[in-house]
Amino acid sequence: MAMAMRRAAALGARHILAASGSASSRVASRRHMGSVDAGAAMEKIRAAGLLRTRGLIGGKWVDAYDGKTIEVQNPATGEVLANVACMGNRETADAIASAHTTFYTWSKLTASERSKALRKWHDLLMSHKEELALLMTLEQGKPMKEALGEVNYGASFIEFFAEEAKRVYGDIIPPTLADRRLLVLKQPIGVVGAITPWNFPLAMITRKVGPALACGCTVVVKPSEFTPLTALAAADLALQAGIPAGVLNVVMGNAPEIGDELMQSTQVRKITFTGSTAVGKKLMAGSANTVKKVSLELGGNAPCIVFDDADIDVAVKGSLAAKFRNSGQTCVCANRILVQEGIYEKFASAFVKAVQSLQVGNGLEESTSQGPLINEAAVQKVEKFVGDATSKGANVMLGGKRHSLGMTFYEPTVVGNVSNDMLLFREEVFGPVAPLIPFKTEEEAIHLANDTNAGLAAYMFTKSIARSWRVSEALEYGLVGVNEGLISTEVAPFGGVKQSGLGREGSKYGMDDFLEIKYVCMGNLG
Repeated sequence: MAMAMRRAAALGARHILAASGSASSRVASRRHMGSVDAGAAMEKIRAAGLLRTRGLIGGKWVDAYDGKTIEVQNPATGEVLANVACMGNRETADAIASAHTTFYTWSKLTASERSKALRKWHDLLMSHKEELALLMTLEQGKPMKEALGEVNYGASFIEFFAEEAKRVYGDIIPPTLADRRLLVLKQPIGVVGAITPWNFPLAMITRKVGPALACGCTVVVKPSEFTPLTALAAADLALQAGIPAGVLNVVMGNAPEIGDELMQSTQVRKITFTGSTAVGKKLMAGSANTVKKVSLELGGNAPCIVFDDADIDVAVKGSLAAKFRNSGQTCVCANRILVQEGIYEKFASAFVKAVQSLQVGNGLEESTSQGPLINEAAVQKVEKFVGDATSKGANVMLGGKRHSLGMTFYEPTVVGNVSNDMLLFREEVFGPVAPLIPFKTEEEAIHLANDTNAGLAAYMFTKSIARSWRVSEALEYGLVGVNEGLISTEVAPFGGVKQSGLGREGSKYGMDDFLEIKYVCMGNLG
């Protein structure tokens, strides 16, 4: 199914290009040039031993039991990078069994021993930083600068949780009777099923696996079928770091079968997921029968509020970073830019000028700051949202159509005078489209910002300290950035409220979701 969708997406993009002979020849030339760079990149990855195409179960690299494979394509060119094992319920069951068996030895290691293994994994991730970034750019499309940044970000979780492994503290409660001692222990929850998305193929794995392993849990990772190569390379480095066989397992392919097996298994005690709200709800419901612990980081609809008293330059720079990172394909992207009427025209002019400077292209090219969207369906969604907005009175100030490069490239776009009855306001576009929405008062801005079921990230720009406190506290979001567009860090809790999820990842709070609290009452000690 997934392979068919990928082929259809590629064919759809090629069909559009074929409408113009000149456009077709331009793309053919570009793809020929790009293929040399991609080929050299793949050779570097192979030379490092990091191109894995089989799943990882119990420390062994295995093919799908029925021999099926799935194509992994480069979204910038449509070229096939590799064919990886397309696994399902049987492989997942074996991965769970391996993780379950290994849990009883891994969890018994001292925190210091687990910490040392995680630290070695971090060091190997960093020593293979360039190869991992190349792999990420090839299969996901993001520019190399962003891919290198993600390796740093992803590895930082392993380093941080290597340190936190030694800080899982229990408690002693003053007893109500003199001959008793009341103890609180924190113990690993057990086998964890981690389901991760394609937009951050390394960091969304390390942000889950890091704390799980630090606590003493074992993990079965299901990466996106669009970006499994980065996950497999990271898992290979974990083995090289001395993390025992069976502690970290990777299965990919048939998402419904893998998900069902993880949810139905009584040996899996926790599901951690990053992805769409719709899928998160299904996982939550499916986990009810076995009463699993669930942590969910779901979709967002982030407002970015620019007040009259904001520094225009700071606001433009911050909004640009919050909106266009990864071509708008992040759950914390500024999905709605609310601008106070007093500076609306001035901000819009400066913002459009800044967006015009963004360079669209293959992520392997040094000048590129905007790569392709992940597939044809993503482009069609963007087109639908922009079309809906213009049909209801919004005006396209910049972009608004597919890029001349073809494939799944879309022009960085700014849409003015967006209102709350448009899809661009109500739903997450997940693409390089910045909707500008005018507002009059602080109260109106807060109302517009909170007028959504999502509650992941929000941003604001103001010089007023008092306003920054008032609005931060009034916004119904798990993350708030004040005069800053890039706010994610391994040392701070990441997660949403309302229908953007449950639980927190990163920081010391990120350990809690992988631990059970046990109370021990010791009597007759008088």
